Amino acid sequence: GIGLEQRVAVYMERSLEIVIALLGVLKAGGAYVPLDPASPSERLNFILSDAKPSVLLTQPHIQSRVSNSATQLVCLQEILFDSLPQPSSSAVASAVKSDDAAYVIYTSGSTGQPKGVVNIHSGICNRLLWMQDAYQITEADCILQKTSFSFDVSVWEFFWPLFTGARLVIARPEGHKDSAYLVKLIAAERVTTLHFVPSMLQVFLDSPGVEQCINIKRIICSGEALSLKLQERFFTRLQADLYNLYGPTEAAIDVTHWHCTPQTSLSTVPIGRPIANTQIYLLDPRLQPVPIGVPGELHIGGVGLAREYLNRDKLSAAKFIPNPFTNYPEERLYKTGDLARYLPDGIIEYLGRIDFQVKLIGYRFELGDIEA
Repeated sequence: GIGLEQRVAVYMERSLEIVIALLGVLKAGGAYVPLDPASPSERLNFILSDAKPSVLLTQPHIQSRVSNSATQLVCLQEILFDSLPQPSSSAVASAVKSDDAAYVIYTSGSTGQPKGVVNIHSGICNRLLWMQDAYQITEADCILQKTSFSFDVSVWEFFWPLFTGARLVIARPEGHKDSAYLVKLIAAERVTTLHFVPSMLQVFLDSPGVEQCINIKRIICSGEALSLKLQERFFTRLQADLYNLYGPTEAAIDVTHWHCTPQTSLSTVPIGRPIANTQIYLLDPRLQPVPIGVPGELHIGGVGLAREYLNRDKLSAAKFIPNPFTNYPEERLYKTGDLARYLPDGIIEYLGRIDFQVKLIGYRFELGDIEA
C-alpha cells in the first residue's frame, strides 16, 4: 500500500535484503528512512515518532530492539522467501516526480534531538549522474558498500554501481570497523572504488597487507577534513587516484570535488570546485560575496538542495533561505555553517565551522545533542 511521499523506515543490518528494501521503497514511490541498528534505542524510537513511517521493514533477529505501535512491522525475509507470489514479468508503473522525496536521513540537532533531512529525487539523480560523468566506471569496476546507510555516502555506494552495471560488494555488518577484514575483502573481490572518511583512511593505510589491494583505482574521501599529511601517506602506500569531496546531508551528498595530486605546492587539501548544476557562494553575515582570500560562510545553491527539515518549519526557513543572486523566487541557498575561502585560482579551501558543531569519524555532532 505504499505510495507517493509515504515514508518507510528500514531497520536492517547490511545485507542483500537492505538493497532490495531500498529499491522497493523507491519503486513504490515512497521515501526510505534508514535506522542504523548500531544507534541507541532512544534515538531510533525518536526517529520513528518524528518520521511517522507507514511501515517499518526489518529482519527477524533485530526486530525486538525497536518498538512503535503506530507503525506496521514487516520482516522482509518472510515476504521474499515465504509468501512472495510469482513475480510479474511486466514493469511496475511508477508516478514518481523529480521533486518527490527519495529518502529522509537524520543528523544531529543542536536542540538535543536529531533532525530529518528530506532529500528529493532530482538532487540525488544529479549527484549520481555527475559522479558517473566524472569517474566513468564500467561493468569492469567493483564498488564496496561499507558505509552505514544512515550516512548519505551510502546512497551513491548502493545506487551508482547498480545504474552503471558495475559490481556491488556488500561488506558484512560492522565490517567497516575492521581494517584487517576490509583489506582481505578488497583484495579478494578486486574492489576498484571505495569511500573512506579520512580518519578511517589513516587506519586502512597503516593496516598490514594493504599493498595487496592492487585493484583499487580510486578512493573517495569526504565527511571530515583531509590533511596534507594523510594525502602524502596515501600516495606512498597506494597507486590509485584520491579525491576529496565536500557536502552536507542537506545537499544530496557532495557539492564540491577535488582531485588530489602527489606533488602539490598547496599547504592544505582543498575541497575544490562545485559539481554539475551546483553553485557555491562564500558570503559575509550581510549575504555579500567575500573577496578572494577572505573567509566567508559557505552557501549552496542548485538542484541538489534538500526540500526541508522534516517537521522543522522554523529551522528550514532559517537554513534554506531565498537566493539573493537570482531572479527566480523559488531558488534557495542552504547556509552550511562552514567557513571557507577562495584561493587565487578560484579553488575553495575549507577552514572549519562558524559554530560549535564537531565531526567525528565523518558524523556530525551538535554539542546540545551531547549535553541532552
